[in-house]
Amino acid sequence: MTLALRLARRGWGRVWPSVSVGCLLVKDGAIIAQGWTQPGGRPHAEIHALEQAGEAAHGATAYVTLEPCAHHGRAGPCCEALVAAGIARAVIAIEDPDPRTAGQGIARMRAGGVAVEVGLLADEAREVAAGFLLRLALGRPLVTAKIAASLDGRIATHTGASRWITGPQARAFGHRLRAENDAIAVGGQTALLDDPTLDCRLPGLTDRSPVRVVFDGRLALPLTAQMVRTARQQPTWILAREDADKARQRAFKDAGVTVVPVPVAGERMDLAAALTCLGDHGITRLLVEGGGRLIAALLTEDLIDTLHWFRAPMLIGGDGTPAVAAYGIDTPDTARRFRRVDSVFLGDDLLETFTVER
Repeated sequence: MTLALRLARRGWGRVWPSVSVGCLLVKDGAIIAQGWTQPGGRPHAEIHALEQAGEAAHGATAYVTLEPCAHHGRAGPCCEALVAAGIARAVIAIEDPDPRTAGQGIARMRAGGVAVEVGLLADEAREVAAGFLLRLALGRPLVTAKIAASLDGRIATHTGASRWITGPQARAFGHRLRAENDAIAVGGQTALLDDPTLDCRLPGLTDRSPVRVVFDGRLALPLTAQMVRTARQQPTWILAREDADKARQRAFKDAGVTVVPVPVAGERMDLAAALTCLGDHGITRLLVEGGGRLIAALLTEDLIDTLHWFRAPMLIGGDGTPAVAAYGIDTPDTARRFRRVDSVFLGDDLLETFTVER
């Protein structure tokens, strides 16, 4: 199952709105096939593995990270395919909460004579499928914030210069994070000042650049921005207030940008509604790369699930740009708290990974 979970991770960023699943077929103590959800969501991991195994699948044990689907889509249900292939036993990490399956896959397999066990490495499987599960439960994607800062929490000097605070190994890991997410987001001010491309530039993974998302309520991004000029090569979405200027919306759409209208809460774009809009468009994993105001706004609304903090061994000073803008914390006990789950050195930089405590 550990190997099946590793296979499932291969689909991160490539299968939305589907979930990335891993499947191993084992017979007589040997692995005879391994599958994972393919780009675009099809074929599913089980079908991918069965196609490799052929007739050898008869009598095998299937290790699957998520309950095989029970619904008809572009292909038949995976649970029925496993039964038809003569699988003798299935070990499933977690049930699929999708109402189209929700236990039916397990029931059909048992009715077809397959011995089914559920729960092996369930916590690890929930982590791998977290984006899919969160979208089903709350209607929004898993939100991961990525911050590259100095020891004193600054992401740029007082002049705005930020290249480069972290070293090449940390930057390469950041590009890997881009490849593992369905979409990557920045705030409108960051997009305006930095004019980023937000693509994945790791050798061999350049085809895995995610959807680019800009939180730009008033559509202030110039039509000459790099993301706009390359919108037909790499999908670019702008989350804008639903009352944003119609002429500007048309101009962006004519350039190939998808403008996603978002309801307004008070005087600002409703961030929770914005994430729900992304969920409605199928996004399950969202990487937020800043800036500080967007990070602070998401923290205020308790909309960050995971934090990757890259800490560079330098001090920039109080006149530098803070990684997180002010968001009204009066006392330490009201601050958003995170739990450190991992730390690793990348060259001279330290990467700490946190999950939010709720």
